[in-house]
Amino acid sequence: MPSLPRTAAERRQRVAAWPAPAEPDRAEIEAFLRRFWAETGASRATLAAYRSDLTLVARWCAGRRAGSLRSVGREDLFALLAERSGAGYAPRSTARLLAALRAFFADALRQGRVAVDPIALLERPALPRSLPKALTESEVEALLQAPEPATAAGLAERAMLELLYASGLRVSELVALPALALNLRQGVVRVRGKGGKERLVPIGAEAQHWLERYLAEARPVLVRGRAVPALFLAGNGEAPSRQQFWARLKALAARAGIDPARVTPHGLRHSFATHLLNRGADLRVLQMLLGHASLSTTQIYTHLAREGLKRLHAAHHPRG
Repeated sequence: MPSLPRTAAERRQRVAAWPAPAEPDRAEIEAFLRRFWAETGASRATLAAYRSDLTLVARWCAGRRAGSLRSVGREDLFALLAERSGAGYAPRSTARLLAALRAFFADALRQGRVAVDPIALLERPALPRSLPKALTESEVEALLQAPEPATAAGLAERAMLELLYASGLRVSELVALPALALNLRQGVVRVRGKGGKERLVPIGAEAQHWLERYLAEARPVLVRGRAVPALFLAGNGEAPSRQQFWARLKALAARAGIDPARVTPHGLRHSFATHLLNRGADLRVLQMLLGHASLSTTQIYTHLAREGLKRLHAAHHPRG
C-alpha cells in the first residue's frame, strides 16, 4: 500500500492527480449551493468553502468505486476520513468538510434524491479549544502609528487600522465596506456580517478623527474622479482584497518592531475584544459588537481576560 502524503505540498500533489468530478456532480453541487444560499443567506466565503470541499469529495469519489457524490456510502466516507487522518489534515479542516457534506445530504434527502443520509452517524472530529492571540495595548499603539499618513495610501492604511481596532470588524467586513456604511455624524458604521446580518458598531473618537482625515485628504486622491462605492481604496485606486490587506499588515508590523508572525487581521479583532473585556466591558455587549450569533462564541475571550487578571494579581499582590 503506498504511503499517505504528510506535508501540504505532498497532499496538493496527490489531490492534483485525482480525476475531475463528473458533470452531474458539478451541476448537483451548484444547484445545492443555490438552494443553500436561498435558505440560509450564507456568505460568499462559506459558499466557496462548501463548493471546494464538495468538489474535492466528488473528485475522490470519481477515482473509487463510489463513482459519484450522490451514490457515496457510509463506508466510502469512513475510508475518506481515515485517509485524511493518516495524511495529517487538521481536525478543523475535516470538520468543515463534514459540515459541507451534512448540509449537502440533508438537502438531497429533502429533495428525495437519496434514500439514506450516509453521514448521519458520523461524528464530528474533536476540535482543540484554541485561545485567541491578542497583542498588548502598547503593541497595538505601535502598529497603529506604523503607516505614513503623509501619503494617501498611508493615510488609508492608518484609517483602516484605526477602524479595525476600534470596531472589531472582520477583515472581510472591513475591505467590503461601502462608503455609505459610514455615518460620521453619529459615529457609527453599518456592517453586513456573516449570513448577511447587519449591525451598527460605534467607531470611537480616535478612529473618527482618522476617517475624517482619510475622507477629506486621501480618498479624493485615490478615487481619481471616479464613482467608487468602496469606502477604502489602496494606492492603485482599487478596493484592497483581504490578501492585500494581510500583506500590508505584515509589513506594517515589521516596521513597528513586532514579529509579523504574531500579527493578523483577526488578531486585531481578538485584541479589540480582549482589551474591552480587560477594561470591564459586558460580554453581551461584546457579542453584539463582534456580530456573534451565539454568546458561547464570545465566551472564549473570558479565558484571556481571566489569564490577564491572574498575571496582574501575581505581579502586584503582596502574596501573589
